[in-house]
Amino acid sequence: MSAEANPAAAKNESLFQRLRFIARFARLAGPFWLGPDKWRAISMTAGLLLLTIAQVVLAIWTNYWNGDLFDALGERSVPKFLTQIGIFVIIFILTMGVTAAHLQVKKRLQVNWRRWLTRRVVDRWMSNKHHYQLIFTPGEHDNPDGRIADDINNATEQAIALTHTLIYSLLVLGTFIDILLTVAGGTTVNVSGTAYRVPGYMVFLAFGYAGVGTVLGLTLGRPLVRATNGLQTAEANFRYGLARAREKAEEIALVGGERVERHRFFDLFVGIRDFWLRQTFALTGILFFTSGYGALLPVFPILVAAPQYIAGTMTLGVLMQTAQAFQKLTSALSWPVDNLSDMAKWRASAERVMSLAGDLERLEEAKIAPDENRIAVGRAQTPTLAIHKLQIVNPDGQLVLDEFDLEVKEGERVLIDGDAGAAVNLFKVVAGLWPWGRGEVLLPKDRTVLFMPQRPYIPTDNLRAVLAYPNEPDVFDDNAFHAALDNSGLSYLRDRLDEVSAWERILTFRGQQRIGFARLFLHKPSWVFMEEATDAFDAAAEAKLLDAVICEFPKITIIGISFNTDHDHFFTRKLSLQRAPDGRFLFGGPPVKHAPSLVVVEDEKIL
Repeated sequence: MSAEANPAAAKNESLFQRLRFIARFARLAGPFWLGPDKWRAISMTAGLLLLTIAQVVLAIWTNYWNGDLFDALGERSVPKFLTQIGIFVIIFILTMGVTAAHLQVKKRLQVNWRRWLTRRVVDRWMSNKHHYQLIFTPGEHDNPDGRIADDINNATEQAIALTHTLIYSLLVLGTFIDILLTVAGGTTVNVSGTAYRVPGYMVFLAFGYAGVGTVLGLTLGRPLVRATNGLQTAEANFRYGLARAREKAEEIALVGGERVERHRFFDLFVGIRDFWLRQTFALTGILFFTSGYGALLPVFPILVAAPQYIAGTMTLGVLMQTAQAFQKLTSALSWPVDNLSDMAKWRASAERVMSLAGDLERLEEAKIAPDENRIAVGRAQTPTLAIHKLQIVNPDGQLVLDEFDLEVKEGERVLIDGDAGAAVNLFKVVAGLWPWGRGEVLLPKDRTVLFMPQRPYIPTDNLRAVLAYPNEPDVFDDNAFHAALDNSGLSYLRDRLDEVSAWERILTFRGQQRIGFARLFLHKPSWVFMEEATDAFDAAAEAKLLDAVICEFPKITIIGISFNTDHDHFFTRKLSLQRAPDGRFLFGGPPVKHAPSLVVVEDEKIL
């Protein structure tokens, strides 16, 4: 029988899913209390718990003080009234101190937990090329920057806040049940002329009042959870669109794409508006109910207990103490309704974080676990690049390159041209970016390797840091920086080494490619892989730059991807990758999506 056909089964399944969700979140974020800084985390958690207990003790004291105050007023006793004022001053000062200390400890615990979880997710994201491979991996991990910056913050902050209020409510529940039983006592109910004694009737009424409120609140709150999940996703997509437009401002401006981008932003915002309206409608229903529920709460216990006061079996102080205890108990029982919105936000954020972390974990497991359908990248026993039986496929299974073998010895300069898609994918495989396929790639033993993409990454920092990236600037002295700038044609920047600027926007595309060559001269690698690293230059400028590289490093090994035929004489060997005209496929492994993209290799000596 399906869960839909059996409501009880559906309910059990829903409870199981909730428990499974909490267990998944605990597995991801719980090791914070088991890590190197565990004693600090545990001590702060213990402090938070002790302060929460202090808040409950103060609430109990306030309840008894409330009864004594109204008894003093009922007796019209000035000395007793002044005594209660003095007691209130003590309660007031202690409440302020405990509240302030509680906030300090809670906020520090939240930010420490957020820092730890952020570091854990970022470490996975920025290791082993996962941040790049994630783009091509199926799963719910869109906008990883927003998930790390916003959702981790929401998940940790809401988790601690909800846990605190839950523990507080449970402590209040246990203590104020006893207070109601002691203070309110029982009552007598006449049914058909027979008197029945009902002990602890206010406790039963509190459970009934809170039970009705919880059921109605949860029923009305289901649409809120769905709307909140959708709204957070729509907000993240909108932020990502704006950030991408900021990053690509020059490209958009050059082609006059502002109108298209405006429409794209408006379309993204439509999603925000739709989910916002759904959330507003859901909140309206909840507020409509909770406003009446909350307005009746302070009056209801007084109306119920008033007959005892009128009959003289209950003093005014006991009546007010009973009413306050009823409110405290009911508020504790109403915790699910009162925190429904926060729980929805926490769950949505936690789901987004866990989805990202889960996909990153699967990428790591795929790298560690042996898999014949994954390209293995390692180190050779000799200073030689060796590629054996390489097959490259797209993440969707479409074949790009099949049965490819290559060996490049130290000191060779190999030019790769022909099919652009296959050439660039080959470059990504050697760099460890592209694991999809089969075969083995062995990088040269004990040799420094530098990969030069078409457009080098240029951080917003001083020029020293830009040139030294990814190393620290203090690894190199001023002479090394000056020589690198001179050799790469950027000598006019020698006096701006300490200037912090958005160099990616200041420099032209050609200037950015010169930065890539400046890094080459600075880092002095033994092997260089160039991916169209000179396509911004004319033939003369390109020849001058390559001549400078060969002059500076006569024994350097270069593997370059380029589709410019004017500089063949700089290379000792040329590798042409061409599509097979008949679209044949020579492959005997797992099934792939076949398309006419088999690449034939023509290898020829130039020098």
